Amino acid sequence: MTESQPNNPLHGLTLEHCLTRLVEHYGWDEMARRIRINCFSKDPSIKSSLKFLRKTQWARNKVEDLYVATFSEPGTRVNRPDSEPKAETNVSGAATKAAGRPRPPSTSPSPWANSTKKLSR
Repeated sequence: MTESQPNNPLHGLTLEHCLTRLVEHYGWDEMARRIRINCFSKDPSIKSSLKFLRKTQWARNKVEDLYVATFSEPGTRVNRPDSEPKAETNVSGAATKAAGRPRPPSTSPSPWANSTKKLSR
């Protein structure tokens, strides 16, 4: 479990360390301008920001990306696995579903289709 990760610029760093260093470098106002998250603009604190960032992956990714862009060597990126499957393209170049096959049409009629009854009040 103590493997070296030479290609991961965040290896060994806690989220608290990254956030604290960013706040020391930029301040809360600049952090809120760069990453539009309420926990950075409305009564900001390390504790409340950490609570939000630990629950919200997209926001955490933005903070980690800003940390790497600010404090790492130029050209360094955080490599993350894709969280959503990318759309594939068929032979003609048209996008298809991630599974590669189109969704079949619904066979059940809508309960509201062709409704001619008037609702009584």
